[in-house]
Order: sequence, then structure tokens, then C-alpha cells
Amino acid sequence: MVKAIFFDLDDTLLWDKKSVFTAFQKTCDYAALKSGADCSTLETAVRKEAQKLYASYDTFEFTKMIGINPFEGLWGTFDDKGEGFQNMKKIVPEYRRQAWTMGLRQIGIDNPELGQELADYFPIARKESPHVYEESFQVLDELKENYQLLLLTNGSPGLQHTKLTITPEISPYFDHIVISGDFGKGKPDPGIFKHALAKFDLEAEEVLMVGDNLLTDIIGAENAGIRSVWVNREQKAPHESIKATYEIHNLTELLPIANQLKKAKEVR
Repeated sequence: MVKAIFFDLDDTLLWDKKSVFTAFQKTCDYAALKSGADCSTLETAVRKEAQKLYASYDTFEFTKMIGINPFEGLWGTFDDKGEGFQNMKKIVPEYRRQAWTMGLRQIGIDNPELGQELADYFPIARKESPHVYEESFQVLDELKENYQLLLLTNGSPGLQHTKLTITPEISPYFDHIVISGDFGKGKPDPGIFKHALAKFDLEAEEVLMVGDNLLTDIIGAENAGIRSVWVNREQKAPHESIKATYEIHNLTELLPIANQLKKAKEVR
């Protein structure tokens, strides 16, 4: 008997990858305008430099535990409570400056001042570029009538709330919002799933978890005894050992599954 549905946020309801891509495009266009140079390969260069830098900091293990990726580090402020977030707050200004400056250098532009400008511009571009999958609201509208809904997302509380602020239509659908940075550990740790269950006082078999990431959403739910729905929009190959209860390719395909579960409940 399913009574509640847990949703991941990034790349499940919000199209975060497209938002990041759009922000990079805007920032690289700005770089081309300011420098007069060809910046068509700047995004690739900055992504590469950002990932290397991000992994070199002492905060890397913390960010992996909470679930904060290198590109969130390029625009988050991390004004959150706790030593880990405060350490991130200290690091990110230099991290951003270096990522963009070194990215520019990789494409033949040695201009630290422009690197700083781009580091400052990217967060603005990202906030101006919220994208939501076109079916998200339709699906949430239909499910809200029959299920309790909870948003279960990895990340910095401040940054995740910023994403919800610039897409204000999403939050009202949810009875609870659970963010890994508030809890202290992120998906796939079973603890955060149990914490979410306690919000409704439900058992694991009464919940369905919906997410796009096999390594966080799906394996975490399965390890907590929760049935899962993998939203595989990119047609990724199956994982050799991680298998969701259900696999869909568009969020609208969740509705027949939910209806089937509801009918099974009614028969009982």
C-alpha cells in the first residue's frame, strides 16, 4: 500500500543539467564579447579545470557525503551552518576564480581579470536560467490528489532553496522537503531515507522513491527497503548490479505505475 512518493529534485523535476549548460553558454558568450577571442571550447576547459580543482580541496570528502557537485560550487554561496559548509564558503571564491582563469588559459587567453569577471558572472547566469521538465507540474498535479509528497534532495540547504526560490511553483506540492545538508548525510545513505520516512510516520513499503540517479536515489532507496522508480531520460544502459523496481523514460510514465499501485490498494 503506497501512501507517499518521494521525489529527487535535480534532473528529476528540475532540469539542472540544462540550467548549468545555459549558464555556461551565457558566460562563454560574455567571455567572447569581452576578449574578442573564440571561446567555443571554454566551457569544456572550465568544466575540466573545475573538476580537478574541486577534488584537490580538503572539503572534497564532505561534498561527496552531502552530494554537492563541482558545478554547484561555481555558483553556491554555502552560507549554511556547520564547519563543512563554512569551509566551503571560504574556498569557493578562489575556486571559481581559478577555474575560470585556468580554463581561459587552456584556450590561449591569459587574463586573470577576465577570469574573475567570469567567476562573478556565472552565478548570475545560473540564477537567470531555471529549467523545469515540461511534464513535472502535470505529474505533480495528478499525484498530489492521492499521495503525500516529499522532496528528498542532496546538496547545500541554501543552494537547494535558491533553486526552489527561482522555480517557486514546485515547493507548494510537497508536504516536506528534506535536504542532505540539513540532515548531515546525503543519498545513498539509508539514514536520510529513514529520516524522510519518519516525517510521515510511514513504513518503507508504503513509499515510492522517484529519481534519476542510480548511485544515489535508486540504490539508497533499495537499501532502505523502499521501492524505486528510475527516471532514465538519457536512455542509459542498465547497471550491472543496481536495479530499480521500475524504469521510466519520461515522468508521465510514473502515472500508470501510481494508478496501478492505487488500484492494488483499493482491491485490498
